[in-house]
Amino acid sequence: MLIQSDELLRFLQLCQDHSLGSYRDVYCPVRPEAQDAPHAVLSPLRGTGRPALDEYRAVDPVKLLFYGVRERVAPFRADPAASLLAGVKACDVKALDLLDRALVNEDFADPAYRAWRERMTVLSFDCTDAGPTCHCTLAGGKPYAETGFDANAARFGDHYYLAAATPKGEVLLNLVRKNARVDTVHKTIPAPVEARRAEMTAKVQKQSEAFARPDDYARLRAAPPEGWKEESAECVGCGACTHICPTCYCLILNDESGPGDFVKVRSYDSCQWHGYARVASGASPRPRIDERFRHRYLCKLVTMKTEFGTLGCTGCGRCTDACPGGIDFRKAVHRLMAKAEGGRPDAVAR
Repeated sequence: MLIQSDELLRFLQLCQDHSLGSYRDVYCPVRPEAQDAPHAVLSPLRGTGRPALDEYRAVDPVKLLFYGVRERVAPFRADPAASLLAGVKACDVKALDLLDRALVNEDFADPAYRAWRERMTVLSFDCTDAGPTCHCTLAGGKPYAETGFDANAARFGDHYYLAAATPKGEVLLNLVRKNARVDTVHKTIPAPVEARRAEMTAKVQKQSEAFARPDDYARLRAAPPEGWKEESAECVGCGACTHICPTCYCLILNDESGPGDFVKVRSYDSCQWHGYARVASGASPRPRIDERFRHRYLCKLVTMKTEFGTLGCTGCGRCTDACPGGIDFRKAVHRLMAKAEGGRPDAVAR
């Protein structure tokens, strides 16, 4: 169905102000009006910020809403109210799919993540622009979500084409029909939407041409030690890349129990920190920064693909934006893949 863009914004504001559909909060990318902010940040739809539903992904990864920087997990007593997440882009939708596989499966389920995930409805939006570091097409993605969302909105002139993919998405669209003016004639994706998607895909592909690489990432293991040292020369081990990455979920579990009170608190950890893999004796399997740097790249492009069937990099470019050393993930992978052609697997530092 179609809905005018202003009408959709009005509906989202109604959800926030009057808890339509029992949505306690509506989260979306918001550009603060009080600042000259070039990028949108993920925020509840309240206050003076201007919603930025189109364009490209927000500064923050959506994992912040599902997998908190610091959260009590045992005992987990919270009962999150239903919420709506709008404006999320394909790179973050893809990341949620990986986190689902990692954090809610037959062997393990993170109680906090599962509770937030079950109570959140995801309304994704097609990208209508690309940030300078966006490279989803290099990571096997597209600037629009094809799966993983509850409902999706695609820009169609001054309207959006809305489509549901899950029961939660159907509930949302039924709520839209009851509380907003819509055109239900369109039941298939309009040709202009397909044309815009093709245009956006071509744009991302063009700006990523200089960083093209083969997708056989297992050969990264063959990149020589000198290559990893060169690429990590500006790394300061701050962990900004892992904290801003939408698929990193490494944690440290602290016991904060008191007399008669058993408490476990989960916090973000980072494989780029010296103490990450340190054992009780003080030894570390990766004491050098180039070794930790290599570990992260192999985790994103090899290990996660093996474990979860999908790359740990979604091409959002946030790690490049956040790096104080100016390390460009795309350039590093491109150069390392090239160097791997002449490298010997048995010569790579372990």
